Amino acid sequence: MNIQIFGLNKCFDTKKAQRYFKERKIKFQFIDLSQKSMSKGEIAAVRAATGGSLEALINEKSKMYDKSFIKYLAGEDAKIEKLMEYGELFKTPIVRNGKQATIGYQPDIWKTWE
Repeated sequence: MNIQIFGLNKCFDTKKAQRYFKERKIKFQFIDLSQKSMSKGEIAAVRAATGGSLEALINEKSKMYDKSFIKYLAGEDAKIEKLMEYGELFKTPIVRNGKQATIGYQPDIWKTWE
């Protein structure tokens, strides 16, 4: 297993995801989205693994949601650029295992990866 957790240090669900993998002694790489956002390729891979919806990746409850004006952008490319600029806009945690991925706290799915 090659687990990557994209999240925010202040996010409760991200902390729960890290604890889930630590308790099972599964190594993971944590990427803090407030420090380093996802690339276009990573966003495309997560979208492909989770059904293709860009909206599923965007956290409408984020403080940055209103500040970034992402809801007023019409094109997907513009929204992706905004996500890459402001990592805090992502719904977290995003957990990747190779070509598989989940958005949010999804322990029932992660169990099937073990």
